[in-house]
Amino acid sequence: MAIGHVTINANSINLIQSKSFKLYLNSFNQTQFISWQEVEKQLTQDLTACAAGEVTVKLQPLTMFANQTIHNLSSKCIDEQEIEITDYEFNPDYLNNATANIKVEEILVSHLLKSHCLITNQPDWGSIQIHYCGAKIDIEKLLRYLVSFRHYNEFHEQCIERIFNDILQLCRPDKLSVYARYTRRGRVGYQSLA
Repeated sequence: MAIGHVTINANSINLIQSKSFKLYLNSFNQTQFISWQEVEKQLTQDLTACAAGEVTVKLQPLTMFANQTIHNLSSKCIDEQEIEITDYEFNPDYLNNATANIKVEEILVSHLLKSHCLITNQPDWGSIQIHYCGAKIDIEKLLRYLVSFRHYNEFHEQCIERIFNDILQLCRPDKLSVYARYTRRGRVGYQSLA
């Protein structure tokens, strides 16, 4: 038994959907490997081919994580703003003209991310952390944008990729990392970096 850390380059052509990833990992049930390095090599090779981009895999035994806890996403939470939101339809236009002429590096967090699974239409609730360097992003517009995912039907990996690309295109930060942590429904965290 091990815990794996898999990193997929943001410039990869394909995303790897978590359910498909889980099915892929389960396909190794009852498979014997000579070493952890052999498992890492096989996973790296297969996932690199699937993503059509650079993938790294690091496996660690469960004993390495015995006393670790999942830390809360910390930094500036944008959820407590005194604004009224009545439109819950996806709208990237909230990010148009959403930056100021002030250069900053900041980490913004929201726990209000919600979308719907493309297949089951079940809700996916998550927390999102946006770390960027560049023109300061208007947090009211950013929160309205994030809340606009409320009725959006898409796999959560693609939602995070969409958020990453919309911020990158419309806010044009110099550096950007978008990380999400979803509530349990067979899901794990997902991150995009540039």
